[in-house]
Amino acid sequence: MRFFDILNARHLVSDGIAFLGQHAARRPAMALTMFMAGGLALLGAGAAAGTALTRDHLQARAAEASMSRDQAQRELDALAARVGELQAQANRLNALGERLTRMGELKGGEFDFERPPGVGGGMGDVQSLPRTELDNSIAALERQFAASGEQLSVIERLLGEQRLAANALPLRAPIRDSYVTSGFGMRVDPLLGGGQFHKGIDFEADVGDPVLAVADGVVSFAGERAGYGGTVEVDHGNGITTRYAHNSRLVRRVGELVRAGDEIAKAGSTGRSTGPHVHLEVWQDGRVIDPRRFLSQRG
Repeated sequence: MRFFDILNARHLVSDGIAFLGQHAARRPAMALTMFMAGGLALLGAGAAAGTALTRDHLQARAAEASMSRDQAQRELDALAARVGELQAQANRLNALGERLTRMGELKGGEFDFERPPGVGGGMGDVQSLPRTELDNSIAALERQFAASGEQLSVIERLLGEQRLAANALPLRAPIRDSYVTSGFGMRVDPLLGGGQFHKGIDFEADVGDPVLAVADGVVSFAGERAGYGGTVEVDHGNGITTRYAHNSRLVRRVGELVRAGDEIAKAGSTGRSTGPHVHLEVWQDGRVIDPRRFLSQRG
């Protein structure tokens, strides 16, 4: 019921009272009956108007409550999305940390990224966290994650460069579980006797044992050399080359890329040799040097 409808009803009541006043003296019973009927009609109109106003008010409150619920749900969805992004960043940082732990060869358990760190708190009442403070805390955590990710990425790059540099140095033995049978420098020639300068070191081996590259590099020679028999040479860059001699079979060709520990030949006793072994030479800037200068640097 609208406002002007209520006003019209009031005018009707006023007009009705005036009409009753004119006829009350002549017909009092009839006037009383008409007055009571008019009163009932007025009460009905007022009740209808009140019911309509109450219903409109309740509908408005329900609409406001629905809007509040929708707004709260949107805010929760936004928070859930931010928490999901933080979880993804945390997973990335954990994976990066584990990789750096392996690259840095840290002791097992020194950094356990699967176990949350221990934290504590003081005594006192716990208060509800205001929404603005929660938003600020999440934003600060996002900035911290971003900064930590950048720092770990720099460390990863530096460790990677160090590993590449280390892998290019002849720091490993050319055969597993072996030992040196003849050192670098002057020695008695095993075939003719007399003194002779030995340009490398010999490792004990059986025929067919895998001969391994001592560092990353590219095969620069694979074939027969006088006195050396079946020979493989690997260029490691920075002026460093290694030579593996007396092999029974070569398994690499010139131009192939090899990694430290890759098999490049089979041990044997070809060339000037009294028995199966692996002869290793290291050349730096065109000069032969003692391989143990590098082997002694092994961790």
